[in-house]
Amino acid sequence: MILNVDLASEVPIYQQIRDQIVEAIADGVLAEGSSLPSTRTLAADFGINFHTVNKAYDLLRQQGLIQLNRKTGAVVTATVADPPFSAEWAARARTLLAEALAKGQAADEVLKNCQSILESFGTTRPKETP
Repeated sequence: MILNVDLASEVPIYQQIRDQIVEAIADGVLAEGSSLPSTRTLAADFGINFHTVNKAYDLLRQQGLIQLNRKTGAVVTATVADPPFSAEWAARARTLLAEALAKGQAADEVLKNCQSILESFGTTRPKETP
């Protein structure tokens, strides 16, 4: 997995790291059980404070995407969408979709973009049955 950090970006570095790891999980680059670099190693690679990487890892831990262990380090976990996550995600998606519409994108273009992004990920999740 290759991470890129833009030190000049308005997006905080910890958020860039977190987002790229989430995308790597969704894309299948990081599978369940995959180890992540230590916070100190990743920080040294980017020339940033290890607390910044630690903050990204802690967010991923809180969101149930990784487990942190003193012996094994950061490891990707199996995740299952739960009702609280689904509700929170829907609220965030609603805001992003509203922003696209408010900026003048047509609804059909927004849908095409969403479909294209979903198709860009290498993994496909089975549909849940009610």
